[in-house]
Amino acid sequence: MTPITDPHPAPTLEDVARAAQVSTATVSRCLNTPDKVSELTRLRVMEAVSRLGYAPNFGARAMASRRTRTIGSVIPTMENAIFARGLQAFQEELRTLGYQLLVASSSYRQEVEAEQIRSLVARGADGIMLIGHDRAPQVTEFLYQRGLPVLVTWAYDPAQSAVSVGFDNRGAMRVLAEKTLDLGHREIAVITAPLADNDRARARVGGIRDAMTARGLSVARLPVIETDYGIETGGDAFEALMQTHPRPTVVMCGNDVLAVGAVKRARALGLSVPGEVSITGFDDIDIASVVDPALTTVHVPHRAMGAAAARLLTRMIETDAPVTSEELQAHVTWRESLGGPPE
Repeated sequence: MTPITDPHPAPTLEDVARAAQVSTATVSRCLNTPDKVSELTRLRVMEAVSRLGYAPNFGARAMASRRTRTIGSVIPTMENAIFARGLQAFQEELRTLGYQLLVASSSYRQEVEAEQIRSLVARGADGIMLIGHDRAPQVTEFLYQRGLPVLVTWAYDPAQSAVSVGFDNRGAMRVLAEKTLDLGHREIAVITAPLADNDRARARVGGIRDAMTARGLSVARLPVIETDYGIETGGDAFEALMQTHPRPTVVMCGNDVLAVGAVKRARALGLSVPGEVSITGFDDIDIASVVDPALTTVHVPHRAMGAAAARLLTRMIETDAPVTSEELQAHVTWRESLGGPPE
């Protein structure tokens, strides 16, 4: 599909000045040297900027072609390696295509993502790469209004209108859950990132529930702990689950970082993995193969996804030809952390 353009033009500096009842020079000072205007004026101007969805496109002003050959990307976190491999491939492919990459992190907060998107647009990004489909309607409208090419990655959902390059999070986790059930597990528990504003996390939990429902198991008895992504938080969640009754025979984690935290805490608690409890991950980042025991996990095609995303997004920027979303395949990687339930 081609980028959608809106018949209404993007708001201008003059629009902001009129809404805030100040001069265009004052608006410019508020944006560039806010210390030179009064707090009251600055707040009034910034309220107008936010309400109108204004972003000063410095890059486009500077270039007669209105191209900066810069791509912007906002990822949820830089604190662990979840997105590193895919982003590296994305950047490498962009470089071969003659583009530079600007990256920002949202810390899994929608309001920060919105701020970073506006900043990247202001710097003249020719296109934006985002993670997942969940974001505030105002942000979607902001991008729609400008007709800016936007590509979603790490998720593939044909029901969504946005162009994406990704994989079926729900289907991939369902396959892993089915294989776990095939081993005889019935007491399953889940450690996941917060589900609000995270379609990937919700889809993965949904995949486990799908597998349980298909086997006639009640999802009402599926313990789910939501926590921030981290080794320590994964360990804390695992320890809490070990206090529940009946105790889980397998803990399925929403990513490998949480799963590694669970494995480490199991060892600290004197629990054998997978002898007394099995643990699974999702992503298949490097840490999954070096932890002891190594993680059974879902392998995400990070590098293929990053390279494909770069090619598709630059095609959206450079041509008016229709583009369609691309689905890549994720698959289960079997290692030592998953076995049958204890006798």
